[in-house]
Amino acid sequence: MLPAKSLKPHHPKAGQLGSDDAWEVEAVLAWHDDDAKAAIRSLLDDCQHLRRQLALAERVMSRGMARGWTPRYERDAL
Repeated sequence: MLPAKSLKPHHPKAGQLGSDDAWEVEAVLAWHDDDAKAAIRSLLDDCQHLRRQLALAERVMSRGMARGWTPRYERDAL
């Protein structure tokens, strides 16, 4: 049985990966047979797809539905 996860958010320092983040990195690399370039290409393709989906949702969503919320395409700096 695995221990319960902490409810506290984990914010690793710049350049450090938390245990969950490290596992995700290893999983992505394993999926691409440790080919880092293929993993990066796949993640960039995913990012591009999600940006297109966000742009589409923005166009079809009414202002009243979102109560004035608008999507941001860039994340905040860490």
